[in-house]
Amino acid sequence: MKTNREAFSDYLLLEKKYSLHTVEAYLNDMVSFEAFVKESFDQESIDVVNYSQVRSWIVFLVDHNISNVSVNRKMASLKAFYKFLLKTKQIEVNPMLKHKSLKTPKVVQVPFSEKELKDLLATIEVPVDFEGIRDKLIVEMFYVTGMRRAELIHLMIKNVDRSNNTIKVLGKRNKERIIPILPIIADQIDSYVKERDSLESLMDCDYFFVSKKGLKLSESFVYRLINSYFSRVSEKVKKSPHVLRHTFATHLLNNGADLNSVKELLGHSSLASTQVYTHNSLAELKKVYKDAHPRNK
Repeated sequence: MKTNREAFSDYLLLEKKYSLHTVEAYLNDMVSFEAFVKESFDQESIDVVNYSQVRSWIVFLVDHNISNVSVNRKMASLKAFYKFLLKTKQIEVNPMLKHKSLKTPKVVQVPFSEKELKDLLATIEVPVDFEGIRDKLIVEMFYVTGMRRAELIHLMIKNVDRSNNTIKVLGKRNKERIIPILPIIADQIDSYVKERDSLESLMDCDYFFVSKKGLKLSESFVYRLINSYFSRVSEKVKKSPHVLRHTFATHLLNNGADLNSVKELLGHSSLASTQVYTHNSLAELKKVYKDAHPRNK
């Protein structure tokens, strides 16, 4: 018979369609809480707890300099677990029912400017070999598609359709979407595929982007790649694939794309998720308004 934790893991993977990475993060949080409860309250299981025990863990985490953002993520894991236990009638009272998240500072993602992107893409010098062609294509692919890092890493060779110039992306909760391929990267894709097909070893051959040894790329490699390239043209503290995704959305909105279209391209389930990208577009709109309105002349 499965434990509640095992059943919860299956529920997240099979019913909620969470990624394996997300499920592992949830389970790790539960293991940490279980260790705390055992140490502090001499209790073996966390299936049944009261909120005072949860609050004690929060205090413990904050005292050990865990950020409010990280604490809130751990609490989200517990919320999901106890909601599952309540749903499956394993408990009668959800101990997280009245929990309120800790306050966190509002972080505004600063996208790269169009000039920074043009400067990088115009001046980027890469070796004319497999790795050089691949790395430049990765930078371009993030900017012209807005895909997430995990989506790029798990992009399948069969889902890059050059005949229709589209890419099929598998997003969060296994939600598929189609993204057009811009002509500017079509030739780069062809060059990369030619180099890729000539590799001696293709162990993870179903993945579009692979290492020189034919293996799927790691998340840390892709992050370091983007950070390294953009350190050449930008002094922004944050230089990551997510900032490129943010840049993609902001530049589309600044150049007249409607919010619903950007929502579909990003793979968001609601407009609320897309609206976080509009603050930079509002700044552009204010500039246009100020420069164009007759009363300001």
